[in-house]
Amino acid sequence: MSENRRVVVTGIGAVTPLGNTTKDTWEAMKAGKNGIAPITLFDTEKFKAKLGAEVKNFDPHAYLEVNEVLRTDRYAQFAVAAAQQAVEESRIVGTVAPERFAVMMGTGIGGISTFETEHGKLLEKGPRRVSALFVPMMISNMAAGMIAIRHDCRGSAMPAVTACASGSNAIGEAMRLVRHGYADAVIAGGAEAAVTPSAVAGFINMQALSVSEDPNAASLPFDKRRAGFVIGEGAVALVLEEYEHALARGAKIYGEVCGYGSTSDAHHITAPHPEARGGTQAMLDAMREAGYTESDRVYINAHGTGTPMNDKVETLAIKNALGEQAAKRAYVSSTKSMTGHMLGAAGAIEALACLFALSEGVIPPTINLTEQDEVCDLNCVPNAAVKAEIDLALSNSLGFGGHNACLAFRKV
Repeated sequence: MSENRRVVVTGIGAVTPLGNTTKDTWEAMKAGKNGIAPITLFDTEKFKAKLGAEVKNFDPHAYLEVNEVLRTDRYAQFAVAAAQQAVEESRIVGTVAPERFAVMMGTGIGGISTFETEHGKLLEKGPRRVSALFVPMMISNMAAGMIAIRHDCRGSAMPAVTACASGSNAIGEAMRLVRHGYADAVIAGGAEAAVTPSAVAGFINMQALSVSEDPNAASLPFDKRRAGFVIGEGAVALVLEEYEHALARGAKIYGEVCGYGSTSDAHHITAPHPEARGGTQAMLDAMREAGYTESDRVYINAHGTGTPMNDKVETLAIKNALGEQAAKRAYVSSTKSMTGHMLGAAGAIEALACLFALSEGVIPPTINLTEQDEVCDLNCVPNAAVKAEIDLALSNSLGFGGHNACLAFRKV
């Protein structure tokens, strides 16, 4: 198999807390719009954390038949919608053989709302009332499977399930499928719909969530006041395609996926390594593959969850990877300040941010950053977008279990 094939993005679809299309999501992100608000999907009266970044005004019937909606978990509905948008924009269908068309759709948790619903039936009404579709609605591969069925993708169709790194790992592994000749095009990204009672309760009880009731003082990456993340949901899908194939058919090209690092801290199930060894190595691997030089003007979309330990350790990883001076020159922002933490979809929406930052020369902000922590002493683009031409965009994702992923993008 060839190891020199270039990989580009020719379509993007999005269903996010900032909008239900790619354009709406990016325009809101550039404007510093906050997608965080009181949770409406369940009653939070007994919950310490009451805020979430929910997808708003989403109609699954715009993408799925009535019977499909009834048989599909919310996370998979988001994934199908985002993939549909991306495929339609790319016009990829019919230009590649089905056997050369693949899917990599990440999710951290999968169909947890289905699990809660059916488990409730089991306890209240007995085993005969549990849906025959419980398992296929719940499992984490179903979004990838449904997308493959819909678009006749007969190549590999898999999820990446690496907690909060899932979306980035899916895109990175999709890049490798194309680069090494196993596919000519891949629908890749991440989807999550875990704004549910059990998920929120679990995150609260491990003290991971912000308990602020002020949407503008809840998701606070790099800020001294940060005290936990805000749970989000949604999906973003990209169409990755071999460069010469995209060029030959005159496809619109957003940018090139030119580097990928994937590592493990091998340290702890939730806490990052205190010396940022895994995150540093993932960045170094992606930068090396992308041909990084000190002259590159760099934007880093940080994982930036707004938890005390994550932001401190990630700052260290960025300094370790770039060196102190280059790290200080780079633009670094956390769009989770606007979207909340979309878990398995986070890496995918952050890839979207990187691609548009490159193509438009606009760096999205870290909103509500008013008291920057001295230990997070990078150029964190506080509160308003900045116009800046960049050469290289990096997207960091760090997940429970010690999973680290870094994606690198350049203009074509």
